[in-house]
Amino acid sequence: MNHIVTVQDAVTAFAPWMEPTDAELDAIESEMPAILADVDLLDAQIVTLDRTPTELDERRIRRARRRVLAARRDLVNRTADASLPGGAA
Repeated sequence: MNHIVTVQDAVTAFAPWMEPTDAELDAIESEMPAILADVDLLDAQIVTLDRTPTELDERRIRRARRRVLAARRDLVNRTADASLPGGAA
């Protein structure tokens, strides 16, 4: 017979020692423009799920895609600049 019991780790998954570190919070903060651009793109795509996209919808999706690409490019450039000593490429 199998007994059903709660798992203590799952119940107390948010113990104080499991909080994100300052470095992890800084990484999230630096990625926030890319995250928000991805959310905007998803919002634009979700609007068109149940209907035929209009010309305005298509423009909104294209602009959102460009913002995602620009945000990711900026993130990669900042990360590359920060990781190379002396600013050499």
